[in-house]
This record gives sequence, C-alpha cells and structure tokens, in this order.
Amino acid sequence: MIETVDAFHRGRFHVVQPKGVGHRSGVDAMLLASLVNANGPVSVADFGAGAGAAGLAVASRLSQASVLLVERSPVMADCARKTLSLPENVALAPRVTVLEADVTSRGRARLASGLADDVHDHVIMNPPFNDPADRTTPDVLKAEAHAMADGLFEGWIRTAGAVLKSGGQLSLIARPQSIAEIIAACGRRFGGLEITVVHPRPAADATRLLVTAVKGSRARLLFRAPLFLHGGEGHAFTPEADALNNGRSAISRRGPPRR
Repeated sequence: MIETVDAFHRGRFHVVQPKGVGHRSGVDAMLLASLVNANGPVSVADFGAGAGAAGLAVASRLSQASVLLVERSPVMADCARKTLSLPENVALAPRVTVLEADVTSRGRARLASGLADDVHDHVIMNPPFNDPADRTTPDVLKAEAHAMADGLFEGWIRTAGAVLKSGGQLSLIARPQSIAEIIAACGRRFGGLEITVVHPRPAADATRLLVTAVKGSRARLLFRAPLFLHGGEGHAFTPEADALNNGRSAISRRGPPRR
C-alpha cells in the first residue's frame, strides 16, 4: 500500500494516509476538530479516527488536550501509529494514544476493548455517513469508512454517552439528510443540540452538518448561523472557514458547556 505524509494546520502536524485506497482526511476532519473548545486539561476521544487527523488537530490547537484515537480498521489504526511516530509530530505524540476498537461494541465487550465509562470530556466523531445506495466502490476500506450501516448513529452515540463524563460534549459531522437519525439517537442521553449547517458557497445547498450536544442536558435545540466554506466565486476559503480549517479558531457553543 502506498502512503503519503500530509501536512495540516499549515505544517503544525502531519498525517500518514493511504493513497488510492481507504479514506483520506481533509476539511471535514478539521471542521470536526474545531468543535472542541476548552481551557485547561481536557480528555478527548476521537471515534472512527482513521489516521488521526481530527484528533491531532484538537491536540495541535489545545496544548493541554489528551486524545484517544479510536479506530476499528487495523490498516487505518496502523496509519495512526505511523502518524504518531513522525518526527514532525514529536511535540504532540505524548498526548495522543491509538486504540484499535469497534465503537459499536456493547457492555463487557466495550469495556474489555478499552472504552471505559465516564472518562472523557469530549467525544468527536466523523461516522461513515454516506447512504450505501448513493455510490458503490470496490475499495472495501473506503466503503467501510464512507457507507452508513443501519443504526449507525444509534450505536456510535450510545457509546459516546457511555464514555463521556456527565456534562461532557459530543461533537460530530454528518450529512444534512441524517439530522432526524442524529436527533433520535441523542434521545434522552444528550440535549442542548447546536447545529451549524455548512454550505460550499452562499448560493449552494448545504452539504454538511456540524452538531454538538451535552450529556444529560435538557436545553433546547438551536440552529446556529450557517457556515460558508467559499465565497460566490473562486475556490479560496472564506476567512472564517480558513481559520477553522487551519486551527486558528474554534466554534464555541452558545449555551452552557455543562448542564
């Protein structure tokens, strides 16, 4: 398998990624990481971490964040371990750990895999949110990373609710078509949902949702102002999107961070 070493946050960290197979991280991972905003020591679990781009983006921006990269695929988990061994990441690596585990496991199996109860302040996730009917690919690794299985959000969010501390924050990125499933999966576990709709440019339909929620909160759902990645013309990021993509700013919650 051919691999590349790709720079993020304008060179502040690098990620080993497979070339031509599997999922390659980009703007989605950086936007997901931007949803974590904290002061002081904080524990973050990155579900479906792949090669570690989103988790390392959090560690890059927050100097006191400890990050657990949780990845089911042995191939991608190995890329994450290679990522941590890069000399470019020597300053971040001591605060980042790779756990090869299935986030949909339950009960004793989940605990035995290393996903303990009530330990993290944040869980971030970029689930495989494409509908399997939308596209097909002979690349099994890419299919696993992109294609949604039935009940996916319920399984991932259930585990997030287990490993988060009371008042901990769930953050995820998904397609707009998944909004009903996300809200249903949050159920009574999470409240205070804050949803940012992401548009490629002002005249284009939304392509992503950024969602945060708080474990145990009873606050009401809030739709925030939309985020536009590009202006009306050209391919340059808007100043806001560029700052989020390069780790120079974060998306702070409007409501209280804890219940």
